[in-house]
Amino acid sequence: MAVGREDVEILKPRIDKREYRRIVLRNSLQVLLISDLDTDKCAASMNVGVGSFCDPDGLEGLAHFLEHMLFYASEKYPLEDSYSKYITEHGGSTNAFTASEMTNYYFDVNTDCFEEALDRFAQFFIKPLMSADATMREIKAVDSENQKNLLSDAWRMNQLQKHLSLESHPYHKFSTGNWDTLDVRPKAKGVDTRQELLKFYEDKYSANLMHLVVYSKESLDKIQCLVEDKFQEIQNSDRSRFQFPGQPCTSEHLEILVRAVPIKQGHKLRIVWPITPSILHYKEGPCRYLGHLIGHEGEGSLFYVLKKSGWATGLSAGEGEWTSEFSFFNVVIDLTDAGQDNMQDIVGLLFKYIQLLQQSGVCKWIFDELSAVCETGFHYQDKISPIDYVVNISSNMQIYPPKDWLVGSLLPSDFNPAIIQKILNELSPENVRIFWESKKFEGLTDKVEPWYGTAYSIEKVSSSKIQAWMSSAPNENLHLPAPNVFIPKDLSIKNAQEEVKFPVLLRKSSYSKLWYKPDTVFSTPKAYVKIDFNCPHAGNSPETEVLGDLFARLLLDYLNEYAYYAQVAGLLYGISHTDSGFEVTLVGYNHKLRILLETIIDKIVKFEVKPDRFSVIKEMEIKDYQNFKFQQPYQQAMYYCSLILKDQTRPWVERLDVLPRLNVEDLTNFAPMMLSQAFLECYIAGNIEREEAESMVQHVEDVFFKGPNPICRPLFPSQFLTNRVVKLERGMNYCYSKEGLNPSDENSALVHYIQVHQDDFILNVKLQLFALVAKQPAFHQLRSVEQLGYITVLMQRNDSGICGVQFIIQSTVKGPAHIDSRVEAFLKMFENKLYEMTNDEFKQCKCID
Repeated sequence: MAVGREDVEILKPRIDKREYRRIVLRNSLQVLLISDLDTDKCAASMNVGVGSFCDPDGLEGLAHFLEHMLFYASEKYPLEDSYSKYITEHGGSTNAFTASEMTNYYFDVNTDCFEEALDRFAQFFIKPLMSADATMREIKAVDSENQKNLLSDAWRMNQLQKHLSLESHPYHKFSTGNWDTLDVRPKAKGVDTRQELLKFYEDKYSANLMHLVVYSKESLDKIQCLVEDKFQEIQNSDRSRFQFPGQPCTSEHLEILVRAVPIKQGHKLRIVWPITPSILHYKEGPCRYLGHLIGHEGEGSLFYVLKKSGWATGLSAGEGEWTSEFSFFNVVIDLTDAGQDNMQDIVGLLFKYIQLLQQSGVCKWIFDELSAVCETGFHYQDKISPIDYVVNISSNMQIYPPKDWLVGSLLPSDFNPAIIQKILNELSPENVRIFWESKKFEGLTDKVEPWYGTAYSIEKVSSSKIQAWMSSAPNENLHLPAPNVFIPKDLSIKNAQEEVKFPVLLRKSSYSKLWYKPDTVFSTPKAYVKIDFNCPHAGNSPETEVLGDLFARLLLDYLNEYAYYAQVAGLLYGISHTDSGFEVTLVGYNHKLRILLETIIDKIVKFEVKPDRFSVIKEMEIKDYQNFKFQQPYQQAMYYCSLILKDQTRPWVERLDVLPRLNVEDLTNFAPMMLSQAFLECYIAGNIEREEAESMVQHVEDVFFKGPNPICRPLFPSQFLTNRVVKLERGMNYCYSKEGLNPSDENSALVHYIQVHQDDFILNVKLQLFALVAKQPAFHQLRSVEQLGYITVLMQRNDSGICGVQFIIQSTVKGPAHIDSRVEAFLKMFENKLYEMTNDEFKQCKCID
């Protein structure tokens, strides 16, 4: 590999003004430099080609544990946690993740502090210190992280799929680690985990397996000098890339039907096929093509038929976990109770749709349409935060050639029907794995997955049986989607008639207000429209709150077949229930936006309750409320804090109590009553001229408020209500205790909330300064030193303009009362530190972003 600067053409979006340069250091570290003169944050990400697949046998989770340990200290910066402290005190954030074949470390920070932050970051990979004391404490943190995941259906089902694979393949492994795998079992075998950790680092972490992205405000030449100075001391042991050949699933693991018991209410089907990894053909995009069709939701699609039958509420399709050696194609279907009773027909219909794709052949017009959508999406993508951007790219660098580091597999451009057909042929009954999840299987299983304790049973399901399911499935008119009329043709940028920095009140009437902000910065053919319907009859009781939610969900349900095409084309929409009514949101390409908005408005005006869809949506709503008790304890604690603070809020148990009694007639009567009085708060921004914005709002007004029989009347002045928050008296302490709703969850949680003041500029700055300065010391003391729990957060809080600060801690080792006493002790200790702070230290704090 050549050392130095390499002038490689890197494909970048048309509207991207950033500059890029690829360099290779003398230790073979590959680096991408990014210069962005407009950025207010600098960022870096190091991707190491070592992941959980490299874990030694008997030390499950070692790669993940190493990821944790590198944050502690280094030979050059030996003070424990000084890296995180420096990043936090200079307006930044830092984190990492471990995947099967890579580990990614990243941070961002204020631009004027980047050089020292980068130097501290580089020491992770040069001479880290992994003290024995820190090792033991961080094993507890890894265990706490695992405890958090034990009752998560996503983690449980993912591990179950791994468990039912070849034991000799690394895919089979338990990847996160816990106290048992990192302490108890190694000790029983006479293995020193810390020594194994040091050995793993020395043996595996080599510069030639690393890819670095550095994002800065400086010129490319200055960034290059900085990187060469900081990173070329990383050791290069010239390791070959770690490879894991072979397939994780043999014939023993195919043609199986697995019944599993989830934690949450609801039923789900996961149909999985081992396939040829599409990374080998990323320009041809076979899985993107097949996922687009199998996961389509328009009329004639598989989901359309399942929804019409009342059997499914959601469907997704596409490539799941993959490496260069193996991959899985997944179809995930959320089932209704009726769908649970018709599983065989649903699987039969899925294979019928796959058969339709086989018979139709690979269609060039569908590929071309998909390719056009992807190309527009890439070239007009929104600018994301530097920290997210560097993580995306550094991960791509391990996988793709330099030309495609920015784009990855986002641009399928080479039409090759043979390759698509090859993957399609692999979606066969002989190759399938079916995972069926339902609470109804409780007591009917005979096996337990060892790491998460998921109850399951397994049986063989032959291809002939699936053929029988196909034959008995309903004869529905499955067909390919229609051409997409929402694909934008006009991508021109409109001239902003005024350079406005903040939204302006463009229009006001007795019916609405319009706030407007033209795009004067990004120059993308996109817009954002939000219309907040303030309806005083929408939320004055538990019944009306539930009915308002059902109204919004049914609207989305009715729009889906039509508006799904808009989503595919990059025009997203949402309708959601709010405390004061509901809101409609549209964001995406502005060319066809008004067409979609007018369709949504028309659906609202002509809203009617279809009994079959009402039953399905009501069933979904009941399950959502029932599943509240399976949320993480810290999420429940945050909910109760909001419930107590906010005026006119009602417990979810009240809504769950009234929901089963509500019927079609209730919603039929409620909808026109809710819409009988309204005021519209409108916000329009982006590539839309002011006349267009005014015309949109005028159209909505005309539909709702004008004509011989208007749907809405304007509000009286007394009906404009503001959200209120309970005022906590100075010097008073309040404690609300609540037993955890899930007896199987060993975690407990504390939210320690301090109410500070009403919205005020100077006080806000002081509060922000306090939160930024205290955030890292709180994390270090309560999480790293005292090991109270993996989730340990200090953050600001704003409730309708009432500002405060809150500690959020979840733990399996200590109860909330003890944790609260430690928070109080921390606050006292931190108060003393503030009094001891010198003027120079305070001036440094004031430089925090």
